[in-house]
Amino acid sequence: MSEHSLAAVASVPALETIDLHAWHDGVHVLKGVNLQVPTGQVTALLGGARSGQDALVKAILGQTPSRQGSVLIHGTESIHHPPDKIQHLGVGHCGAGTGISVGLSCEENLLLPSSTEDTLGGGMSLAEIYELLPNLFPRRHMPCTRLSGGEQQMLAIARILRTGSNLLILDNIADGLAPVMIQGLANMIGQLRQMSYTILLIEPNLNFAEPLADSFYVMDQGQVIDQAAPDALASKQETFSALLGI
Repeated sequence: MSEHSLAAVASVPALETIDLHAWHDGVHVLKGVNLQVPTGQVTALLGGARSGQDALVKAILGQTPSRQGSVLIHGTESIHHPPDKIQHLGVGHCGAGTGISVGLSCEENLLLPSSTEDTLGGGMSLAEIYELLPNLFPRRHMPCTRLSGGEQQMLAIARILRTGSNLLILDNIADGLAPVMIQGLANMIGQLRQMSYTILLIEPNLNFAEPLADSFYVMDQGQVIDQAAPDALASKQETFSALLGI
């Protein structure tokens, strides 16, 4: 691929929503959301309990039957795609406390899925996972139910990395975790960014997102109401804090 072609690929956002609307049980839950997640960067989407973050994630993942507008994943329109086809565009979603098989050991979880139809190719090897998340290695033969909450969250993310997904939607992953585990997740996100993964970080906590993200959006009542680059964040600190109820 030529340098020009590589630059063109890099200039296409990994994820973009354009005038995205969605309805749930007749309620208009997304109202024209415009969002760009540049390839290889961490984008933080901040919001409180009624912000519409959950509705946006479901709309991106194809889990909302009533939606209109545009959802571009690596430049491909996905607004009419079912969830499994969206996943095969390279999207991996990890929510708080989800994504592991409780009857299996840590390493058995990492060996799923066994079918090549459920992977995209290019996923991390076990050795790469244990290098990224060294806490998991000495616990690899433990039942995953014996892992701490933070370790279970790391395991859930590791399972996604095994599939070859390169656009990660990390959804409130630090919720309720001990500070040492929150720092571990922050370190992992920083390493993934260095490895050119693209991350949409869904967060209510500005303090967690601030040192990690390349850009920030704030949602409220189903709309994006503000955004900022890191160098402009200080000037908007009071505004963002008020919107997030900090």
